[in-house]
Amino acid sequence: MSMFKPSILTLAMATAGLASFASVAAQEDTVKNDDVEVIEVKGFRGSVVESINTKRFSTQVVESISAEDIGKLPDSSIAESIARLPGLTAQRLDGRASRVSIRGFGENESGTTFNGREQVSISDNRGVEFDLYPSEIMSGVTVYKTPSANLDAEGIAGIINMQTVRPLSKGERVVQVNGQYEQTSFDKLNPDGNDDGYRGTFSYIDQFADDTIGIAFALNTMSSPNQEKRWNSWGYPEFTAEDGNSYSILGGAKPYVRSSTLERDSAMLVLEAAPTDKLNMTFDALYVDFTDEQILRGIEVPFAWGQGSIDASSAIVDAESGFITSAVTQGQRVVVRNDYQERDAELTAFGFNTKYDIDDSWSVEFDASYSQVDRKIWSIESYSGTGRGDSRGVADNLGYAFNGGNTGATFSHDLDYSDYDLIQLGGPLSWGASSALNDAYGLTGTEYENQAQDGFINAPTIEDELVTLKLAASKVLENEYISSIEFGLSYKEREKSKSSQGYFLTLTDFSLENPGMLSVPEQYRLGSVGLDFIGLGDMIAYDVNGLVNDGYYETLDESLTSSTHATKSWTVKEEITSAFAQANINAEVSGLPLTGNVGVRYVHTDQSSQGNAFGVDGNTGLVITSPTDIGHDYSHVLPSLNLSLAIDEQQTIRFGAAKTISRARIDEMNASVNASYNDTPDENGNFWSVSGGNPNLEPKEATGYDLSYENYFSDEGYFSAAFFYKDLTQWIFDGKYEIDMSGVADPSTGEVPATSEGTGSGKVNGGGGDLYGYELSLALPFKIFHPSLEGFGLIASHTGIESDIEDGNGNEYELPGLSDKIQSLTVYYEMNGMQLRTSMRKRSDFKGDVYGLGFNTEQVNIIGETIWDIQAGYDFSEAGVESLEGLSIQFQVQNLTEEPFTSLSGDNALQVRDYQDYGRTYLLGFSYQL
Repeated sequence: MSMFKPSILTLAMATAGLASFASVAAQEDTVKNDDVEVIEVKGFRGSVVESINTKRFSTQVVESISAEDIGKLPDSSIAESIARLPGLTAQRLDGRASRVSIRGFGENESGTTFNGREQVSISDNRGVEFDLYPSEIMSGVTVYKTPSANLDAEGIAGIINMQTVRPLSKGERVVQVNGQYEQTSFDKLNPDGNDDGYRGTFSYIDQFADDTIGIAFALNTMSSPNQEKRWNSWGYPEFTAEDGNSYSILGGAKPYVRSSTLERDSAMLVLEAAPTDKLNMTFDALYVDFTDEQILRGIEVPFAWGQGSIDASSAIVDAESGFITSAVTQGQRVVVRNDYQERDAELTAFGFNTKYDIDDSWSVEFDASYSQVDRKIWSIESYSGTGRGDSRGVADNLGYAFNGGNTGATFSHDLDYSDYDLIQLGGPLSWGASSALNDAYGLTGTEYENQAQDGFINAPTIEDELVTLKLAASKVLENEYISSIEFGLSYKEREKSKSSQGYFLTLTDFSLENPGMLSVPEQYRLGSVGLDFIGLGDMIAYDVNGLVNDGYYETLDESLTSSTHATKSWTVKEEITSAFAQANINAEVSGLPLTGNVGVRYVHTDQSSQGNAFGVDGNTGLVITSPTDIGHDYSHVLPSLNLSLAIDEQQTIRFGAAKTISRARIDEMNASVNASYNDTPDENGNFWSVSGGNPNLEPKEATGYDLSYENYFSDEGYFSAAFFYKDLTQWIFDGKYEIDMSGVADPSTGEVPATSEGTGSGKVNGGGGDLYGYELSLALPFKIFHPSLEGFGLIASHTGIESDIEDGNGNEYELPGLSDKIQSLTVYYEMNGMQLRTSMRKRSDFKGDVYGLGFNTEQVNIIGETIWDIQAGYDFSEAGVESLEGLSIQFQVQNLTEEPFTSLSGDNALQVRDYQDYGRTYLLGFSYQL
C-alpha cells in the first residue's frame, strides 16, 4: 500500500494554522504526478476545495471557509458564512447574523482572533459581533475546535481566526473592484428610513523587488438597510374569565416598525517583506468606522396592566391553550413613541510579525499587536399622547385579537393616532417617578408629581483596549517521533471600561404654570407611519433627533436618584502572562503515519476592577458613591494533545484532548456594587453587605475529548463523523461570595469602616456538568456518479448536542446559545462561468442574549429557525468571453422564506415576547479584476 506521509514543510505550515498549507500539499502531490493533467477549479468550487484541504492537512480538528480572491467570500457577511460550518450557528441581531455559537456554546465561550491575535469587542462582554468586520477584506476564516498549546487565544468552545491575504503568497498583481446594490422587500416603513443601499470595495495586491516586498490594500464602504415589523409583548398575567377560571391575558404590548441603516467604512493594509530566504516580516493594519442608525416608531398599549377596565364578557377563551385570545379594555390611554438610536463604533488594529530562520533547524518569531475600539450609543425615546399623566386627555377603547401562535395581535381602536391636533408631545402616563425630577420642577405634592418625564436618553459608552506581545522559537528535530518542538512566552494587557449614562427628557416650556402638551412644530413633522400590521392604522411621525438637538427638551441626569448607572459603570483590567511548550509529532504506528502535537500552556492572570460602591441617602433619595478597586490573581495549567492517524491516502482518524478555559463575562466581574455597612455582623461574621459584580470570578474550565473519522473520497468531496465530550467545571451561577472592601468608604457616612470583610451576592464559580454530541458532515460532488454531473454538488452537516449541567445548588441549567440540533445544507452548480447556489441553516430552540430596558443584556428563550438564501452568478472569464475578461456578476436573496425571529417571555411557546419580521433582502453585485 502506498501511504501518504506529510513533509516537514507541510506539517510546519499546518501547525502554524496557515490556510496556504493546503496549496503546499497540493504542490507536493503535483510533483509526484507531473504526467497527469490538472484541471484548475476556481470560484465557489475552488473555495470548497481549499477549505477541504485546510481541514484535511491540519493537525487539529478545524473547519474553514476561504475566498478565491480577496472580497470573494461566499457570502456578504462573515457570520453567515461561519454559521454554515459543521457544528456552528449564529444568532441574528436586528436581522443580521452577528453572534456565533460553536457546538452549543454561546459567543462568550469562544475566542476570536484576527490574523492569530485576540480581538477587542464592541459589546459589554468578550463575544465579538461579526457584522463589525467586513467580509470583503478577508481571505478566509478558520475555526479551531480543538486547541494546541501554541494557539494564543482561549475559549472552551473553540477559536475563530479571521485571516487577511499574504501578498507574497499571492504571487501576482491583483487590482479588483467589487460593487453591490441592496434592496429590502419592505417599502420604507418610516418616511425618513432607507429601503436600499450599497457596498463597494477596491483592493490592490502586488509584489516588488523580485518578489521580496509585497503589499495588499483594500478599501470598503457600505450602507446597508434593514427593516422590521416587530411585535413586542410586556407579558401575560392571569385574568379571571366569566367561567371563574384564570387564563393568561395580554398584559400590554409595544409593537413598532424599525428602519435601520448600517454604515461601515473600512481600510485594510498588509505589508510583507522577505529580504532573504531566512527572514519574513509582516505588518498589518485594520480600521473600521461603524454606525448603525435605527428609527423606531410605534405605540405602547397597556392592556391588563393598564388603567382601562376589561369587561370579562368581552374575553374569548381558548381553554386548551389557557389563553384569552381576544378581549376589550375601555378607557385606556397609550404612549405614542418616536424613537431614534445611533450606535457608533471605531476599531483600530495594528500587528507586526517577524520570523527568522537562524539555521536549518532553529527559527524564532516575534509578534506584537494593538487593538482598540470605542463604542457610543445615543438612544432617544420620545413620548406623545392625548394628555399629560394618567387621567388627562382622551382615552381609547381598545380590543385585541391574537394572531396564530400569539405571534402578534390585531387591535381595534376608536382614536386616530395620525392626528397631529390630537396626539401631542409630552408624557401621557406617569412613568417619571424620580424625586430629583419632581424637585427640579417643584412637583412634589402637586397633581403633576411623577408626570414630568416626556422622554428619555440612554447614552452608554464602551472603550476596549488590548496590547499583546509574543516571543517564540522552534527547532526541527531529526528523529522517528518528533518533527519539531516549539516554545514561547506571551503577554496580554487588556482594559475595558463602560460608562452608563441616562437622562430624563422634559419639554423645555413645561412648568406648573404651563403643564400641558406641545403640538409637534411643523418643521419636524414627517407625515405618518403605517401600523396596519397590528390594526392601529397610521400614527404621527416626527424628527425627534432634530427636536432634541434644537433645544425643545431639557435633560436631567437619572443617576441622581437611580443606582442603575453606578451598577453599569466600571473598568476591568487583565494582565495575562503565558508560556507554552509543544512537540509536533511525525511518526509511524504499525506502518501508518501518525501526526499531531502534544503540549502544555501555563497561564497566569492578574485581574482587577475599578467601580463604585453606592447607596441611597434615606433623607434626600440621592445616590451616594465611593470608589472601589479590587484585584485578584490565579493560574492555570492547560495540557493539550492532537493526534491524526492516516489509515490510507484518503481516510484519517483524529483524536484530541485538552483542558481549556473561558473567562468570565466582563459585566459580571466588575467592582460596581450596591453596598451597605451594618452595625452587626451577618451569619458569616461580615459587616459589609454588597450585591452586583464579583471581581474575584475565575474562568470556567473544561476538559474536552474529540474523536473523528474523515474520508476524503474526492478532491471536492469528503465525509466526516465526529464525537465530542466536555466535562465542565467552575461554571458561573448566582450565589454568595466573600469580598474585601479595604479602603472603601461607607456610602452613608463617607468614612472608611474599621472592618473590610463583606458578604457579596452575585455571580460565583461552582457547579458544572457534561456536554456531549456528534457531528456528521458531507461534501458531495455529483461528478462521482457520472461525468455529466460535473459542477453539481452539495455540502451538508448535522450536529446533535446534549448537556447535563447543574448549578451549585443542584438545579438544572441550560447553556446560553445551546441548540440541541444544528443543520446546514448548500446545493450548488458551477460550470463554465455559471454559478447557482442555495443554502440553508437551521437550529433548534435556544437561550440567547437580547437587549432589554436601558440596554441591559437579558437572557430569553429563542425559537429555532430555518433560514434559506439563494445566489446566482456568472463569471465571464470562466465562460471564455475575452472582451469581458475579469468580470463576474452575482444576484443574491437573503432570508428567502422570510423567517422571523421569535423569543419567549417564559418556556411556554405561546408566551411570545418578540416576533420580528425582517422580510427579504435582495443584492445585485459585480466584481471586476484587472
